[in-house]
Amino acid sequence: MTKSRQGVFARLAVATLIVALVAPLAAKAADITSGSLLLGDSRPGETATYSFSGSAFSAGSTINCIQLTFAVNADGSGGVPTGLTTTGATLDSSTLITAGSWTVGNASGIVRATNAGGETPAASGNIVWGGVVNGSTADQTYYALFNTYSNVDCSTGPVDSAVVAFIYKDGALVTLIVDPTLAFTISGVASASGVNSATTNITSTATAIDFDRTANVSTKGVSAHDLDVATNAGGFTVYLRQTGTGLNNGTHDITPWTGTNAAPTLFPAAGNEAWGYTTEDSTLGGGTPNRFTSASNWAGMPTVNEIVMDAASAGSQQTRVGHQLGISGTTPAGNYSTTLVYTAAGTY
Repeated sequence: MTKSRQGVFARLAVATLIVALVAPLAAKAADITSGSLLLGDSRPGETATYSFSGSAFSAGSTINCIQLTFAVNADGSGGVPTGLTTTGATLDSSTLITAGSWTVGNASGIVRATNAGGETPAASGNIVWGGVVNGSTADQTYYALFNTYSNVDCSTGPVDSAVVAFIYKDGALVTLIVDPTLAFTISGVASASGVNSATTNITSTATAIDFDRTANVSTKGVSAHDLDVATNAGGFTVYLRQTGTGLNNGTHDITPWTGTNAAPTLFPAAGNEAWGYTTEDSTLGGGTPNRFTSASNWAGMPTVNEIVMDAASAGSQQTRVGHQLGISGTTPAGNYSTTLVYTAAGTY
């Protein structure tokens, strides 16, 4: 090879080397720190919000596109997670940009927003997408590639980027059994106690009422019981009745008072045979709520269940129920007895 030809090749090699040294490197996005993707609902197939947050955004750079790409692999390959639907996603809010000034333009597996005028993002913050339908496969790791660009084409002019992992998880079914509760207590009431404007003249116990000789032609016998109910039911009802044919001495029944549960009336004066009850439940169901309490009214003691106390919700309540006995001059002599039966029933 001649000397002149060697010189030409040398000059070409130097020129090539210079070109290689001064050729610009491909632009690379800055890495976001503390990147995180929070799903509002991680269950497969559910519609959820996707909130991406991070720090160290390029706060001095104007961005025109924000994009979140979902993929099977961290490098964006492998396709979109099965079942994931992004086409109906919305830009709900952001502390990174002014969400209302950006235009949503999603694609399959991609949520993005653009702003032709551009905006300088905050140094840290979040961007929340709504209306994303989760993928259908649980317990598999997927990836979200977050990118911002200085061009609305969402491919050139990269500014910031981050890759985060996320996973769909089936919900944990929680079950609970709460057993029904019903507590019912009957308590005696002392003599000289009030019951619907009447005054007791004997002391009762939870299991006995002994009028002895208190009730006679000149004095009526008055007793009472306090009823306490506590329940987690949706309500309850307490009923009262007497056993057999009533207060009986073997041949004669003390005549029940003529007032009824639906229409109770004032108890008669001493010297009149009558046997009845009253209740201080002013919200009693089955008719006018305060029918017993409005005028200290009384009903004849029944041999079938009649309502004396109730409530329409769970909780506890106490009500006093009174018993009154009148004897006439023709009431046959003898020892009279009956059993009062209180029955509480919860409404579940």
